[in-house]
Amino acid sequence: MTRAAPAVSETAAPLGPVAAVVPAATHPFVAVLRRPEIGALAAALMIFVLFSSITTAFLTPAGIGTWLYSSSLFGIMAVAVALLMIGGEFDLSAGAMTGTTGLLVGVLTTQWQVNIWLAMALSLAVALGLGAINGLLVVTTGLPSFIVTLGTFFILQGINLAVTKLITGSVAIQGMSAVDGFDTGKILFGSRVSLLGVEVKTSVFWWLAVTLIATWVLLRTRPGNWIFAAGGAPSSARQMGVPVARTKISLFMTTAGAAWLVGMLQLFDVSTVQATSGIGQEFVYIICAVVGGCLLTGGYGSAVGAALGALIYGMTLQGIVFAQWDNNWLKAFLGAMLLGAVLVNLYVRKRLGSRS
Repeated sequence: MTRAAPAVSETAAPLGPVAAVVPAATHPFVAVLRRPEIGALAAALMIFVLFSSITTAFLTPAGIGTWLYSSSLFGIMAVAVALLMIGGEFDLSAGAMTGTTGLLVGVLTTQWQVNIWLAMALSLAVALGLGAINGLLVVTTGLPSFIVTLGTFFILQGINLAVTKLITGSVAIQGMSAVDGFDTGKILFGSRVSLLGVEVKTSVFWWLAVTLIATWVLLRTRPGNWIFAAGGAPSSARQMGVPVARTKISLFMTTAGAAWLVGMLQLFDVSTVQATSGIGQEFVYIICAVVGGCLLTGGYGSAVGAALGALIYGMTLQGIVFAQWDNNWLKAFLGAMLLGAVLVNLYVRKRLGSRS
């Protein structure tokens, strides 16, 4: 198990705890199968082949651009949520916070004529503050993060709707494209690049960057070791000097920061923000992380796996549309994907553990 003695191995091993638990004598193929993201990679390939075979639109330039964009937005959040889950916590307010950040920028700029870059900075500060509050409540009270962030979710959901209606008289912020500086921000958050005939939106590059940075942090840095230790065995980690409380608070702030980024990407892509944006997507982020190999108990997982989980969801979301299936099958697929991922991860890790 990855969580057997996280505090000792994770502060000493430069490659992080996942690599550290693989015995030197283990066969290379078995070591590869032990990687948390390997199941998600196999599933992604199967989904890709399935929809490539049964639809004609899936592999067209427009089709590829569509499911890559969808995957990128879920992927950024899934990677951040995966880090938090590896650290042993959950954040059910992540979805609502993507809407909160966009709405805040929209209200400040369209109603009160605040400079758009200042509004974005204030929105980021609010998001990080909310993340810090979530983390502080969890580490100081000992309450489950599920309960704390569920409360935050309902608070944000109510504020998003009530305050937006109070200020604008509707449940949406429109007219962002007329705000000074919007076009400049769009270059960074809402532009697109043509690659091999495919219109790739900026969010895809943000997704790749977030995944690479998260992977580097997890496997090559001391804070990455702390994340695994804090989620795997927090009591032992504290005895070894790991700053568990600070690590968990930082992870909640990271999730909030990712929510801000997704909020900006959506805002500058469509120039409109709905008060209901992000509601209900928090469970999708968790499912993507679990499909990518994260354990619900913490201490084990992969940023690459979470990104692949988001790719699976994005391909399925658009593939069902291209195949002209009933959209209700998506929810059934989500449930089956979650249950299947948990069972497969459990089975593979038990089998490989018994053979090592």
